[in-house]
Amino acid sequence: MMSVGSGNPDRLLLALDEHLDHPVRLVIYGRSAVWLGFDGAAAAVGRTRNVDGILSDADVGALNDDLQFWDARDAVHERFKDDGLYITHLFPASGVFLRQCWLEQIVPVTRLPLRHLKLFRPATLDLVLTKMMRGNDPQDMADGKFMIEHDRITKAQLNEAFALMNPIELVELRDSFKRAQPIVLGFASD
Repeated sequence: MMSVGSGNPDRLLLALDEHLDHPVRLVIYGRSAVWLGFDGAAAAVGRTRNVDGILSDADVGALNDDLQFWDARDAVHERFKDDGLYITHLFPASGVFLRQCWLEQIVPVTRLPLRHLKLFRPATLDLVLTKMMRGNDPQDMADGKFMIEHDRITKAQLNEAFALMNPIELVELRDSFKRAQPIVLGFASD
């Protein structure tokens, strides 16, 4: 098991928490969610250079009005700019591959001693879906394979998740999904 502070996501999120003075919910995804949300993630996963987040409709509204959060994020960027680390994309949920019920199934991330950040990750099925957004990207597919094997996800569970996804509006994203789908299904057990 990794130790606190041993990965770049740890450093970024601990620093963000230091600059906050009130509770903020953040649902992380990408490699930072794999690193902090699963036992046994490869050390390379912890070397990701950024933290990405998904914002529910309520979170979008709350963070839009939370100038202190944005000041905290900017302070983190300044602190780690020479290391090339940053808190980057904070996407509204509508722009991310997720099941319609994703928000009700988020998982607390409790590995870091945080005072103000309330950290979560999507359920594993939803996190796998997010890894399909760039099609058959080798790094994303490796992360997807790790999570599918870690949680022993079956083809039936994946197919059900595919059926429950929010609609994919952009043609490019639908194409990415089609490229990734057979690969991801190949990682699952029957």
